[in-house]
Amino acid sequence: MTRKATTLEDLGFPAQLPVGEVARRSGVPVSTLHFYESRGLIHSHRTSGNQRRYSRDVLRRVAFIRVAQRVGISLADIEVVLSTLPATAAPTRADWERLSSTWRAELDERMAQLKRLRDTLDDCIGCGCLSIDRCRLRNPLDQLGDQGPGPHRLWVGQPPDH
Repeated sequence: MTRKATTLEDLGFPAQLPVGEVARRSGVPVSTLHFYESRGLIHSHRTSGNQRRYSRDVLRRVAFIRVAQRVGISLADIEVVLSTLPATAAPTRADWERLSSTWRAELDERMAQLKRLRDTLDDCIGCGCLSIDRCRLRNPLDQLGDQGPGPHRLWVGQPPDH
């Protein structure tokens, strides 16, 4: 009687992947994988020949990182949420839903900021700073300048740190 394949290894897939294979399959350069590893976002172990080997779950972790970065989440914020998961576990769909919800307010604010910028881009430079003729009507006597530097009419929520 033959034994039924129950794991990827039983089907002939390696349990551990070399860094080049992870780079190829994830679409991320080897240098980026090394950087992620130095930040503790992914983990590898070393062979007796001192070569990096990654478990298969690292592919999903890298995908998670790349998607979060793609929507504008900083690597520092990604580090914070990934630190809530086991270091060698692949994030699940439920993990993504839970962790990405922590970024919802920030993304909503950023989208509102971009919409406001788009809608007023042709009006002026969003002053409180240098002026063109329209600013005398929208910002007489540079009243917005009293609030500090930057485009106060364009900021939604809190202005970015300087």
